[in-house]
Amino acid sequence: MTTRSAWIAVALLSAGAGRADEGIWLFNAAPKESIRQKHRFELTDEFLTRLRLSSVRFNNGGSGSFVSPTGLLFTNHHVGSDCIQKLSTAQNDYMTNGFYAATETDEKRCPDLEINVLLTIEDVTSAVNQGIAAGAPAAEANRARKVTMSRLEKECADRTGNRCDVVTLFSGGQYHLYRYKKYTDVRLVFAPELDIAAFGGDPDNFTFPRYCLDFAFFRAWENGRPAAVEHSLPWSRTGAREGELTFVSGHPGSTGRLATVAELEFSRDVSYPFIHSRLASLIRALEAYNAVSAENKRVGRDNLFSQQNSFKAYTGFLAGLRDASLMGRKAQDEQRLRKSIADDPAKQKQFGAIWDEISSAYGDFAKFYKPYWLLERGATRGSELLVIARTVLRYAEEKAKPNDQRLREFTEAGLSSVEQAMYSEAPIHDSMEIAVLANYFQFLRQELGVEDTVVKAVLSGQTPEKAAEQYVRTSRIQNVAERKRLATDVAAARSSTDGMIRLARILDGPAREYRKKYEDNVEAVVVSSASRIAQARFAVYGAGEYPDATFTLRLSYGPVKGYRAANGTKIPWATNFAGLFRRATGKEPFVIPPRWLKARRSLKLDTSFNFVTTADTHGGNSGSPTVNTAGEVVGILFDGNIEGLPNRFLYRDERERSVHVASQGIVEALRKVYHTDRILKELKLNP
Repeated sequence: MTTRSAWIAVALLSAGAGRADEGIWLFNAAPKESIRQKHRFELTDEFLTRLRLSSVRFNNGGSGSFVSPTGLLFTNHHVGSDCIQKLSTAQNDYMTNGFYAATETDEKRCPDLEINVLLTIEDVTSAVNQGIAAGAPAAEANRARKVTMSRLEKECADRTGNRCDVVTLFSGGQYHLYRYKKYTDVRLVFAPELDIAAFGGDPDNFTFPRYCLDFAFFRAWENGRPAAVEHSLPWSRTGAREGELTFVSGHPGSTGRLATVAELEFSRDVSYPFIHSRLASLIRALEAYNAVSAENKRVGRDNLFSQQNSFKAYTGFLAGLRDASLMGRKAQDEQRLRKSIADDPAKQKQFGAIWDEISSAYGDFAKFYKPYWLLERGATRGSELLVIARTVLRYAEEKAKPNDQRLREFTEAGLSSVEQAMYSEAPIHDSMEIAVLANYFQFLRQELGVEDTVVKAVLSGQTPEKAAEQYVRTSRIQNVAERKRLATDVAAARSSTDGMIRLARILDGPAREYRKKYEDNVEAVVVSSASRIAQARFAVYGAGEYPDATFTLRLSYGPVKGYRAANGTKIPWATNFAGLFRRATGKEPFVIPPRWLKARRSLKLDTSFNFVTTADTHGGNSGSPTVNTAGEVVGILFDGNIEGLPNRFLYRDERERSVHVASQGIVEALRKVYHTDRILKELKLNP
């Protein structure tokens, strides 16, 4: 273990007792002592191992868990909705009507879903940094580290046959090699109707009280049969209870707790308002598309919900960054650290210039952020067809290069996952693609200007609507065989007259240029500087910290606990079925499905439905199992309240809450509404 790695590990393990239940903790650095002293619970290695090996990551951005030895998977409906939507047709609409596989043979295979189980964690910080001179230019050092990371991943994958990812922690202060068991045959077992899974729709999203049955069951298959898994989580027979300690195991996407004030100000003033504006524009386009017909609504609803969810999340993030008290606390923390460093000449020499370096890098980034995001980072937002076109083109280009010279997402260790998504048989709906691309072109023209070279090339003298229609209608990559032909022949991809491939080529040149500029001028500086800030914090305070989220497995915890709203209203810890029926109006999005109305008299209306905890969770945690101190499932994480969104930057728990579906509510629905005897038996919850 390197010196840098060692101090981070010590810092993580030395977290003191008495603090709030804060933290998105690494499984190999869980705060055992803090939990023991505050909650009188011994967090054992056995508990952590079973929870880790029962937890899964969904490649579409969510979490889940194994809940039976035969590969039964428990996740959110909204995590699984991508598959449910792709399996649906106008004749068999599983999103509207729900789905239940009464027998094993009825389970339906998702076209492109992959799940990962974290098997091992290895500290490779020393290996990643080996050979990089102390004074090496930041961009050169950044490229060298990526070469080594790609090599380590390939060697691990070749040696084990598993998926291997080098994970960057503390913005480069530490590197861990995560080895995953991968399942690519994942099948839908059960899903409730969308009306009850997402009851309340966008108006209730990020709020509490809530009444959502946001869960679904899938199954991992292997070698043509249900997977035999060694570790799975038992189901609680009592369910969630007020005041009990809970643990959440999942894959939070990203946080900014360790970001400098300069980084937060960049997000507040530059990046987040721009993304917010882009999402608003796309939402308007999808709402217009969905309003045309019932079929359009069926095709576009999942896409619309995804964009609305992101828009509301960024609304909350911006509220936090525009909160003078939050930013004041961040500024005070930073100034306190900087003063402590300035008071020590040795520390000042080692760490003093870091914040100015980061501030300068983000000042430069502000000058080219818009084209970088529009052409590279956010170009494909909302469009499956453009995702495929870009992937096909880049796959062909990158596969022709040596492994260590490729874009990171196309290195050998991850190619099989790229191929599974790229060759998906999921349906493509040209009408929605045209609507989304037309909106993208309009936004490009609005933000970059009519005289911009890329805008001119994309539109080629046409309106955004006509250009979008031409690109989509003259494309053949809706056919998987055509994708395979182009992806495996770089010359064919470069010369193809296919409409969507032509569009991808127009965007790709400038997109790669802006990506390189970002990686060399911004990312490289952050990697170089942020790890030294973490080291500086430890040198001054000696206190434990956890790294920001990276869509890798983390542990959070906290009690089941209600709160008081800002207006003083007492919000109880849970809702119940009776509240669901009171909340219903019969009009979208407050519609209760017919089978629920039919079953109402048989339901125990005081059964807990949704509940809240102080667990420190974030986007990507959706679908995470919520377990009690016995390691039993008492719920599933599906949301957080709007007050908790600024926790992305600073943890608070006065009113900030994570929102879960109660396990007892799920069981009541499975028994009384859906009559899923096969699932109940598998969960060992026979009537």
